[in-house]
Amino acid sequence: MPRLNRIVETALYVDDLDRAAAFYEDQLGLSSMLRTRTLYAYDIGGQNVLLLFLRGASVETQVSERGSIPPHDGNGPLHICFAIDAGELASWEERLGQHDIEIEGRMRWNRGGTSIYFRDPDGHLLEIMTPGNWPNF
Repeated sequence: MPRLNRIVETALYVDDLDRAAAFYEDQLGLSSMLRTRTLYAYDIGGQNVLLLFLRGASVETQVSERGSIPPHDGNGPLHICFAIDAGELASWEERLGQHDIEIEGRMRWNRGGTSIYFRDPDGHLLEIMTPGNWPNF
């Protein structure tokens, strides 16, 4: 059976791309890779991409001279997790506090690792996790 190697992209659907960009760029420090009318893309550690789609703007097939992308969309609060180095947890907690971002939850995992949880402006649940919970993480 062919093997899946990793997840390349994760998508969130937002109501206001500029508001979302301000959060992810200014408060989380992500670098923009692409900006279109309906999509902003961000580099995550040189290995993954976070896609922010304008909610409702991709419900029809998108066609260009290079090909097509089938319709998709999402509603409600979704969840994603960002990996960090173990020694950076306190710095992230401080950074979130400086931006008045409330940490809603914390978890110390049985296999090791610690997670903290907070929300973006669209209500998506974001998690930052230190190594230890998942193999090869």
